[in-house]
Amino acid sequence: MQYDLLAWVLTFVAAVLMVLLPRQWALLPLLVASFFVTLGQYVEIFGLDFPTVRLLILVGWARLFLTQGRKRKLNTNDKLMIWWVVAAVVSHTLLWQTSGAFINRLGLAYNALGIYFLVRSFVWDVEDIERVIRIFAFVCIGVAASMLVERATGRNAFAAFGGVPFITEVRDGKLRSQGAFLHSITAGTFGAMLFPLFVALYASPRKHKILASLGLGAATIITITSSSSGPVLSYLAGILGLCMWPFRERMRTFRWGIACGLVGLDLVMKAPVWALLGRIRVFSASDSYHRVLLIDQFFARFSEWWLWGTQSTATWADLDAIMHDVTNHYIRVAVDGGLLTLLLFVALITYSFRGVGRAREAFESQPALARLSWALGVSLFVNVVSFMGVSYFDQITVAWYALLAVSSVLYSIASESVSAKNERRSEAHSSFSKSFGVAQVANSPRT
Repeated sequence: MQYDLLAWVLTFVAAVLMVLLPRQWALLPLLVASFFVTLGQYVEIFGLDFPTVRLLILVGWARLFLTQGRKRKLNTNDKLMIWWVVAAVVSHTLLWQTSGAFINRLGLAYNALGIYFLVRSFVWDVEDIERVIRIFAFVCIGVAASMLVERATGRNAFAAFGGVPFITEVRDGKLRSQGAFLHSITAGTFGAMLFPLFVALYASPRKHKILASLGLGAATIITITSSSSGPVLSYLAGILGLCMWPFRERMRTFRWGIACGLVGLDLVMKAPVWALLGRIRVFSASDSYHRVLLIDQFFARFSEWWLWGTQSTATWADLDAIMHDVTNHYIRVAVDGGLLTLLLFVALITYSFRGVGRAREAFESQPALARLSWALGVSLFVNVVSFMGVSYFDQITVAWYALLAVSSVLYSIASESVSAKNERRSEAHSSFSKSFGVAQVANSPRT
């Protein structure tokens, strides 16, 4: 009971801070509370569950309505986010045709749009983006410390708040630390997805090298102490993405090369090309075979889920208990909402990549901003890789939606910068033309 009281005291303090802190730091309480208070703490309002994260989203939006925060025109990323959420709600409701399903999807919409546009509204410029990364660095340091203690003791202190086990899970003789997250894989993925952002923070001219270094170490510790193959592979994917910086002007060639290579492998292999996933593992107890089988059945049973999803995947193989666990975020989106929802989700990711890519091109003359744009793209890539091995379902979604929002903000900033430059050029050209015309008239011979 005393721990429940402590959790609610922390929630109350976070809510007050969200109201009182300057706009630049208003996201600090939300991001800290999201990863240090478990989802086991919630209050029921009109039959709806409101964990700490949802309560703070409500407080944040109340502040925005009262203060009339800055409004920025919706870009393509923002519109795709809205359409994806609408499709997810409608399709899942049609699939189950129950009020419970509708309420469940409203929860998804509340979290996704609430976090996304809250970050979109509080983050105005590049300095704000770096501030968000700094907040994540502080959060990472705390999460890493808790997971190290959990690794040393085999006990999870966050269990006192509910929602997570007290005894740390052991697989293949290794403790799988998870902190306040609902699973060790999502905990490890949290560290892997933030690692590229801390690299960009280290390269920033604003002298955050000590904090960035601590963040890099913390992200690495989180990934390793989760003892899960998926986060480790995602972490390595992030390093690979960062190493591609010298080839940034040739990425289209690399993308087409990878696509053609996969098609070629599929033609010469006896098994589908995704069977290679079954050979990639870091820990011997990884469920790589299950993930390959899940993808096999996903394509084989297209007719079952394409319209608006399917109510269960347990019948997709003889091992019902295993197939019920959809450890692939793309497939999770599809079975919950059908083909249209999946296509909108992929389009959202694609345009997020395109947005940070255009930002990188726009800021090519500003190395620090160009590297920040690249790091955001690498972080998106880390999530794209992670989605192949886990479906997001706990606090990791807060970081994911925040990343999408920050990428959208950077794209808008870059677009505004390019528009301003074009306007200045147009004004200069117009001024030159007028001056040249006046000069011609002044120098023309009189008749």
